Amino acid sequence: MIKIEDLEKELNQGILKSIYVFYGEELFLLENSLKKIRNLFGECIKGINYIPIDETNIGEIISDIETPAFGYEKKLIIARNSGILKKEGKRKSAELGKIRDRLTEYIEKNRKLIDESVILVFVEEDVDSKTNLYKMLDKVGTICHFEYQKPMQIEKRMKAICHAYKVNISDANLRYFIECCGTNMQELINEIRKLIEYAGENGNIQKEDIDSLCIKKLESVIFDLTDNLGRKETAKALQVLKNLLYAKEPIQKILITLYNHFRKLYLTKIAVKTNKDIITTLNLKPNQTFLVNKYKMQAKYFEEKELKAVLQNLRDLDYHYKIGLIDLQVGLESILCRYCS
Repeated sequence: MIKIEDLEKELNQGILKSIYVFYGEELFLLENSLKKIRNLFGECIKGINYIPIDETNIGEIISDIETPAFGYEKKLIIARNSGILKKEGKRKSAELGKIRDRLTEYIEKNRKLIDESVILVFVEEDVDSKTNLYKMLDKVGTICHFEYQKPMQIEKRMKAICHAYKVNISDANLRYFIECCGTNMQELINEIRKLIEYAGENGNIQKEDIDSLCIKKLESVIFDLTDNLGRKETAKALQVLKNLLYAKEPIQKILITLYNHFRKLYLTKIAVKTNKDIITTLNLKPNQTFLVNKYKMQAKYFEEKELKAVLQNLRDLDYHYKIGLIDLQVGLESILCRYCS
Protein backbone atom coordinates (compact mmCIF):
# COMPACT_ATOMS: atom_id res chain seq x y z
CA MET A 1 0.00 0.00 0.00
CA ILE A 2 1.33 3.43 -0.95
CA LYS A 3 0.22 6.86 0.30
CA ILE A 4 -1.39 9.24 -2.18
CA GLU A 5 1.41 11.78 -1.71
CA ASP A 6 4.12 9.16 -2.37
CA LEU A 7 2.33 7.92 -5.48
CA GLU A 8 2.03 11.48 -6.80
CA LYS A 9 5.72 12.05 -6.09
CA GLU A 10 6.69 8.94 -8.07
CA LEU A 11 4.50 9.91 -11.02
CA ASN A 12 5.79 13.50 -10.99
CA GLN A 13 9.31 12.05 -11.20
CA GLY A 14 8.29 10.01 -14.25
CA ILE A 15 8.37 6.66 -12.44
CA LEU A 16 5.90 4.28 -14.08
CA LYS A 17 5.37 0.79 -12.67
CA SER A 18 3.70 -2.19 -14.32
CA ILE A 19 0.75 -2.90 -11.97
CA TYR A 20 -1.50 -0.48 -10.07
CA VAL A 21 -4.69 -0.79 -8.02
CA PHE A 22 -6.57 2.47 -7.36
CA TYR A 23 -9.71 2.67 -5.21
CA GLY A 24 -11.49 5.00 -2.80
CA GLU A 25 -13.75 8.02 -2.41
CA GLU A 26 -11.42 10.88 -3.40
CA LEU A 27 -12.17 10.64 -7.11
CA PHE A 28 -10.46 13.87 -8.15
CA LEU A 29 -7.05 12.77 -6.91
CA LEU A 30 -7.62 9.26 -8.25
CA GLU A 31 -8.50 10.54 -11.72
CA ASN A 32 -5.57 12.95 -11.59
CA SER A 33 -3.13 10.08 -10.90
CA LEU A 34 -4.73 8.01 -13.65
CA LYS A 35 -4.31 10.94 -16.04
CA LYS A 36 -0.61 11.20 -15.11
CA ILE A 37 -0.13 7.50 -15.88
CA ARG A 38 -1.71 7.97 -19.31
CA ASN A 39 0.46 11.02 -19.98
CA LEU A 40 3.62 9.15 -18.95
CA PHE A 41 2.60 6.18 -21.09
CA GLY A 42 2.27 8.40 -24.14
CA GLU A 43 0.15 7.94 -27.26
CA CYS A 44 -2.86 5.66 -26.70
CA ILE A 45 -4.48 3.88 -29.65
CA LYS A 46 -7.61 2.07 -28.48
CA GLY A 47 -7.57 -1.60 -29.39
CA ILE A 48 -3.85 -1.53 -30.19
CA ASN A 49 -1.79 -0.27 -27.25
CA TYR A 50 -4.68 0.89 -25.06
CA ILE A 51 -7.36 -1.52 -23.84
CA PRO A 52 -10.24 -0.32 -21.61
CA ILE A 53 -11.89 -3.10 -19.62
CA ASP A 54 -15.10 -3.12 -17.58
CA GLU A 55 -17.49 -5.73 -16.18
CA THR A 56 -18.64 -6.72 -19.69
CA ASN A 57 -15.23 -7.84 -20.96
CA ILE A 58 -13.23 -8.63 -17.80
CA GLY A 59 -13.12 -12.28 -18.90
CA GLU A 60 -10.87 -11.24 -21.82
CA ILE A 61 -8.18 -9.58 -19.67
CA ILE A 62 -5.65 -12.43 -19.91
CA SER A 63 -6.05 -12.55 -23.69
CA ASP A 64 -5.58 -8.77 -23.83
CA ILE A 65 -2.38 -9.01 -21.76
CA GLU A 66 -0.98 -11.73 -24.04
CA THR A 67 -1.82 -9.98 -27.33
CA PRO A 68 1.18 -7.90 -28.48
CA ALA A 69 0.84 -4.12 -28.84
CA PHE A 70 1.74 -4.21 -32.54
CA GLY A 71 4.05 -1.33 -33.41
CA TYR A 72 4.38 -0.22 -29.78
CA GLU A 73 6.72 -1.21 -26.97
CA LYS A 74 4.02 -1.55 -24.31
CA LYS A 75 0.27 -1.77 -23.84
CA LEU A 76 -1.83 0.15 -21.30
CA ILE A 77 -4.75 -1.86 -19.88
CA ILE A 78 -7.18 -0.06 -17.56
CA ALA A 79 -9.77 -2.29 -15.86
CA ARG A 80 -12.30 0.18 -14.43
CA ASN A 81 -15.19 -0.95 -12.23
CA SER A 82 -14.87 -4.49 -13.56
CA GLY A 83 -15.83 -5.98 -10.18
CA ILE A 84 -12.79 -8.27 -10.23
CA LEU A 85 -11.57 -6.91 -6.87
CA LYS A 86 -14.96 -6.30 -5.25
CA LYS A 87 -17.24 -8.39 -3.11
CA GLU A 88 -20.01 -9.65 -5.35
CA GLY A 89 -23.46 -11.15 -4.83
CA LYS A 90 -23.98 -14.91 -5.14
CA ARG A 91 -25.17 -14.65 -8.74
CA LYS A 92 -21.94 -13.07 -9.95
CA SER A 93 -19.50 -14.56 -7.46
CA ALA A 94 -19.06 -17.95 -9.15
CA GLU A 95 -18.25 -16.55 -12.60
CA LEU A 96 -16.07 -13.73 -11.30
CA GLY A 97 -14.40 -16.13 -8.87
CA LYS A 98 -13.19 -18.28 -11.76
CA ILE A 99 -11.86 -15.25 -13.66
CA ARG A 100 -10.23 -13.97 -10.47
CA ASP A 101 -8.49 -17.30 -9.81
CA ARG A 102 -7.24 -17.58 -13.41
CA LEU A 103 -5.95 -14.00 -13.35
CA THR A 104 -4.21 -14.50 -9.98
CA GLU A 105 -2.41 -17.59 -11.27
CA TYR A 106 -1.57 -15.94 -14.60
CA ILE A 107 0.00 -12.81 -13.08
CA GLU A 108 2.02 -14.87 -10.61
CA LYS A 109 3.46 -17.00 -13.43
CA ASN A 110 3.96 -14.20 -15.99
CA ARG A 111 5.43 -11.32 -13.99
CA LYS A 112 8.34 -10.89 -16.40
CA LEU A 113 6.05 -10.68 -19.45
CA ILE A 114 3.85 -8.09 -17.72
CA ASP A 115 6.80 -6.00 -16.54
CA GLU A 116 8.23 -5.92 -20.06
CA SER A 117 5.09 -5.34 -22.12
CA VAL A 118 2.11 -4.10 -20.06
CA ILE A 119 0.99 -1.32 -17.73
CA LEU A 120 -1.98 -2.84 -15.89
CA VAL A 121 -4.27 -0.57 -13.83
CA PHE A 122 -7.26 -1.72 -11.79
CA VAL A 123 -9.71 1.04 -10.76
CA GLU A 124 -12.56 0.23 -8.34
CA GLU A 125 -14.84 2.11 -5.97
CA ASP A 126 -13.98 -0.41 -3.27
CA VAL A 127 -12.03 -3.66 -2.97
CA ASP A 128 -12.13 -6.90 -1.00
CA SER A 129 -8.68 -7.15 0.57
CA LYS A 130 -9.30 -10.79 1.53
CA THR A 131 -9.20 -12.15 -2.03
CA ASN A 132 -6.07 -13.94 -3.22
CA LEU A 133 -5.92 -11.60 -6.21
CA TYR A 134 -5.77 -8.52 -3.98
CA LYS A 135 -3.13 -10.09 -1.71
CA MET A 136 -1.01 -11.05 -4.70
CA LEU A 137 -1.34 -7.58 -6.30
CA ASP A 138 -0.36 -6.02 -2.98
CA LYS A 139 2.92 -7.97 -3.17
CA VAL A 140 3.78 -7.42 -6.82
CA GLY A 141 2.07 -4.11 -7.61
CA THR A 142 1.28 -0.66 -6.24
CA ILE A 143 -2.01 -0.29 -4.34
CA CYS A 144 -3.29 3.15 -3.41
CA HIS A 145 -6.40 3.89 -1.36
CA PHE A 146 -7.67 7.33 -2.32
CA GLU A 147 -9.27 8.33 0.98
CA TYR A 148 -10.96 11.66 1.58
CA GLN A 149 -8.24 14.13 2.49
CA LYS A 150 -8.00 15.36 6.08
CA PRO A 151 -8.27 19.13 6.72
CA MET A 152 -4.50 19.57 7.13
CA GLN A 153 -3.85 17.70 3.87
CA ILE A 154 -6.39 19.84 2.03
CA GLU A 155 -4.85 23.03 3.44
CA LYS A 156 -1.39 21.89 2.34
CA ARG A 157 -2.60 21.23 -1.22
CA MET A 158 -4.42 24.58 -1.48
CA LYS A 159 -1.40 26.44 -0.13
CA ALA A 160 0.88 24.71 -2.64
CA ILE A 161 -1.38 25.85 -5.50
CA CYS A 162 -1.31 29.44 -4.20
CA HIS A 163 2.48 29.39 -3.86
CA ALA A 164 2.83 28.02 -7.40
CA TYR A 165 1.10 31.20 -8.65
CA LYS A 166 2.97 33.42 -6.15
CA VAL A 167 -0.20 34.32 -4.27
CA ASN A 168 -0.39 34.49 -0.48
CA ILE A 169 -3.18 33.31 1.83
CA SER A 170 -3.04 33.25 5.63
CA ASP A 171 -3.74 30.05 7.57
CA ALA A 172 -6.88 31.61 9.06
CA ASN A 173 -8.23 32.64 5.66
CA LEU A 174 -7.34 29.23 4.20
CA ARG A 175 -9.35 27.49 6.92
CA TYR A 176 -12.24 29.89 6.35
CA PHE A 177 -12.06 29.17 2.61
CA ILE A 178 -12.39 25.41 3.23
CA GLU A 179 -15.21 25.94 5.74
CA CYS A 180 -17.12 27.95 3.12
CA CYS A 181 -16.42 25.85 0.05
CA GLY A 182 -16.40 22.33 1.46
CA THR A 183 -13.85 19.55 0.99
CA ASN A 184 -14.46 18.37 -2.59
CA MET A 185 -11.03 18.73 -4.21
CA GLN A 186 -12.31 19.61 -7.69
CA GLU A 187 -14.63 22.33 -6.33
CA LEU A 188 -11.91 23.71 -4.05
CA ILE A 189 -9.43 23.95 -6.91
CA ASN A 190 -12.00 25.73 -9.10
CA GLU A 191 -12.69 28.25 -6.31
CA ILE A 192 -9.04 28.83 -5.34
CA ARG A 193 -8.17 29.54 -8.97
CA LYS A 194 -10.79 32.32 -9.05
CA LEU A 195 -9.24 33.84 -5.94
CA ILE A 196 -5.73 33.52 -7.38
CA GLU A 197 -6.78 35.31 -10.58
CA TYR A 198 -8.39 38.07 -8.54
CA ALA A 199 -5.44 38.54 -6.17
CA GLY A 200 -2.82 38.48 -8.94
CA GLU A 201 0.88 37.70 -8.66
CA ASN A 202 2.32 38.64 -5.23
CA GLY A 203 -1.20 39.47 -4.06
CA ASN A 204 -3.02 38.35 -0.91
CA ILE A 205 -6.31 36.46 -0.70
CA GLN A 206 -8.51 38.16 1.89
CA LYS A 207 -11.60 36.96 3.76
CA GLU A 208 -13.66 39.57 1.91
CA ASP A 209 -12.53 38.07 -1.42
CA ILE A 210 -13.76 34.64 -0.33
CA ASP A 211 -17.13 36.09 0.70
CA SER A 212 -17.63 37.99 -2.55
CA LEU A 213 -16.16 35.56 -5.12
CA CYS A 214 -16.64 32.01 -3.88
CA ILE A 215 -19.69 29.80 -4.19
CA LYS A 216 -20.42 28.75 -0.64
CA LYS A 217 -21.74 25.29 0.10
CA LEU A 218 -25.29 25.18 1.43
CA GLU A 219 -24.04 23.59 4.64
CA SER A 220 -21.71 26.54 5.21
CA VAL A 221 -24.52 29.04 4.65
CA ILE A 222 -26.69 27.12 7.14
CA PHE A 223 -23.92 27.61 9.70
CA ASP A 224 -24.16 31.37 9.06
CA LEU A 225 -27.93 31.28 9.40
CA THR A 226 -27.68 29.35 12.68
CA ASP A 227 -25.10 31.80 14.03
CA ASN A 228 -27.61 34.59 13.46
CA LEU A 229 -30.33 32.56 15.15
CA GLY A 230 -28.09 32.00 18.15
CA ARG A 231 -27.29 35.69 18.40
CA LYS A 232 -31.02 36.54 18.08
CA GLU A 233 -30.40 38.62 14.94
CA THR A 234 -33.71 38.19 13.11
CA ALA A 235 -33.02 40.43 10.11
CA LYS A 236 -29.69 38.73 9.32
CA ALA A 237 -31.16 35.23 9.65
CA LEU A 238 -34.01 36.12 7.28
CA GLN A 239 -31.57 37.74 4.84
CA VAL A 240 -29.48 34.55 4.68
CA LEU A 241 -32.65 32.61 3.85
CA LYS A 242 -33.65 35.13 1.17
CA ASN A 243 -30.16 35.00 -0.35
CA LEU A 244 -30.43 31.22 -0.63
CA LEU A 245 -33.80 31.49 -2.36
CA TYR A 246 -32.48 34.24 -4.65
CA ALA A 247 -29.62 31.89 -5.61
CA LYS A 248 -32.36 29.39 -6.62
CA GLU A 249 -31.57 26.92 -3.85
CA PRO A 250 -34.63 24.62 -3.61
CA ILE A 251 -36.70 25.45 -0.52
CA GLN A 252 -37.16 21.72 0.26
CA LYS A 253 -33.38 21.24 0.23
CA ILE A 254 -32.98 24.20 2.60
CA LEU A 255 -35.53 22.66 4.96
CA ILE A 256 -33.81 19.26 4.93
CA THR A 257 -30.35 20.78 5.40
CA LEU A 258 -31.57 22.99 8.24
CA TYR A 259 -33.22 20.01 9.94
CA ASN A 260 -30.08 17.87 9.63
CA HIS A 261 -27.98 20.75 10.96
CA PHE A 262 -30.12 21.21 14.07
CA ARG A 263 -30.16 17.45 14.57
CA LYS A 264 -26.36 17.49 14.64
CA LEU A 265 -26.40 20.38 17.11
CA TYR A 266 -28.76 18.37 19.32
CA LEU A 267 -26.53 15.27 19.08
CA THR A 268 -23.50 17.45 19.85
CA LYS A 269 -25.26 18.83 22.94
CA ILE A 270 -25.97 15.28 24.13
CA ALA A 271 -22.42 14.10 23.34
CA VAL A 272 -20.86 16.95 25.33
CA LYS A 273 -23.25 16.30 28.21
CA THR A 274 -22.41 12.56 28.31
CA ASN A 275 -18.67 12.91 27.47
CA LYS A 276 -19.01 11.02 24.17
CA ASP A 277 -16.81 11.50 21.11
CA ILE A 278 -18.44 14.04 18.78
CA ILE A 279 -16.75 12.75 15.63
CA THR A 280 -18.19 9.27 16.26
CA THR A 281 -21.58 10.60 17.36
CA LEU A 282 -22.00 12.70 14.21
CA ASN A 283 -20.36 10.05 12.01
CA LEU A 284 -18.03 12.66 10.51
CA LYS A 285 -15.68 11.65 7.70
CA PRO A 286 -11.93 12.38 8.02
CA ASN A 287 -12.31 15.48 5.84
CA GLN A 288 -15.10 16.82 8.11
CA THR A 289 -13.38 16.70 11.50
CA PHE A 290 -12.71 20.45 11.39
CA LEU A 291 -16.46 20.94 11.90
CA VAL A 292 -16.37 19.62 15.48
CA ASN A 293 -15.50 22.98 17.05
CA LYS A 294 -18.12 24.76 14.94
CA TYR A 295 -20.84 22.37 16.10
CA LYS A 296 -19.72 22.71 19.72
CA MET A 297 -19.72 26.50 19.53
CA GLN A 298 -23.17 26.69 17.93
CA ALA A 299 -24.66 24.12 20.32
CA LYS A 300 -23.84 26.52 23.16
CA TYR A 301 -26.33 29.05 21.72
CA PHE A 302 -29.27 26.73 22.46
CA GLU A 303 -30.72 24.80 25.35
CA GLU A 304 -31.37 21.10 24.78
CA LYS A 305 -35.14 21.64 24.96
CA GLU A 306 -34.88 24.47 22.40
CA LEU A 307 -33.12 22.21 19.91
CA LYS A 308 -35.77 19.51 20.39
CA ALA A 309 -38.47 22.12 19.85
CA VAL A 310 -36.83 23.42 16.63
CA LEU A 311 -36.61 19.87 15.26
CA GLN A 312 -40.27 19.24 16.08
CA ASN A 313 -41.31 22.54 14.48
CA LEU A 314 -39.41 21.68 11.29
CA ARG A 315 -41.07 18.24 11.17
CA ASP A 316 -44.48 19.86 11.73
CA LEU A 317 -43.76 22.39 8.98
CA ASP A 318 -42.94 19.59 6.55
CA TYR A 319 -46.20 17.79 7.40
CA HIS A 320 -48.38 20.91 7.16
CA TYR A 321 -46.74 21.82 3.83
CA LYS A 322 -47.45 18.36 2.41
CA ILE A 323 -51.15 18.57 3.26
CA GLY A 324 -51.37 22.12 1.87
CA LEU A 325 -51.85 24.07 5.11
CA ILE A 326 -48.80 26.36 4.82
CA ASP A 327 -46.23 27.70 2.36
CA LEU A 328 -42.70 26.44 3.09
CA GLN A 329 -41.04 29.86 2.88
CA VAL A 330 -43.63 31.44 5.16
CA GLY A 331 -43.26 28.55 7.60
CA LEU A 332 -39.47 28.76 7.67
CA GLU A 333 -39.53 32.52 8.17
CA SER A 334 -42.01 32.04 11.02
CA ILE A 335 -39.72 29.52 12.75
CA LEU A 336 -36.68 31.77 12.33
CA CYS A 337 -38.51 34.74 13.80
CA ARG A 338 -39.78 32.64 16.70
CA TYR A 339 -36.28 31.54 17.74
CA CYS A 340 -34.72 34.94 17.23
CA SER A 341 -37.25 36.56 19.54
